[in-house]
Amino acid sequence: MSPESTGQNEHYLTVYRRGFRTWRGNRPFWAGLFTILGGLPIAYFPYANMHLGNMTIAMSTTAGAGSLIIGVLLVTLGLTMWFHHIVRVFAGVAAILLALISIPVANIGGFIVGFLLSLLGGALSISWAPGDAKGAPAPEDQQAQASRSEIHEIPEQGRESHDTAEAPRRPMLFKAAADADGGRHRAG
Repeated sequence: MSPESTGQNEHYLTVYRRGFRTWRGNRPFWAGLFTILGGLPIAYFPYANMHLGNMTIAMSTTAGAGSLIIGVLLVTLGLTMWFHHIVRVFAGVAAILLALISIPVANIGGFIVGFLLSLLGGALSISWAPGDAKGAPAPEDQQAQASRSEIHEIPEQGRESHDTAEAPRRPMLFKAAADADGGRHRAG
């Protein structure tokens, strides 16, 4: 092995960690994780039994099937956020709605824990936007930045041409008034 070939000298865990970091960065990972973690207590608590010595406390309710369905759907939506991130907005809205429905149906939303985690996961999924791999702005950002940096000229008399559907930018109307009194505003 030569000192130039660093790829062969790396440990397989380092390679796996870098690959996972790349995979995680290309999708709403934390949104899916919080949604999955929120669905688990919502589905689990209606079927759980606590043992205190010789006494068994059952937390099952008549809505056990409903809470199981809500929990399974939240886990499915979390996995959808990971593997089909193109529908992340739909999955986020559905996760928020299911979290809200879990309050009356599933033991106060999995004792508030599942509700809060699912709500956070849905909000993160809605707000996530894919970035560029090299840290450069996305094409939409480049277009917006170019339109802000353009110098807009006043169109010639009687002729207005537009390249876009936007109205043309006009020069500042109040600049002359601000310069006339030295930029000071007078109280009337």
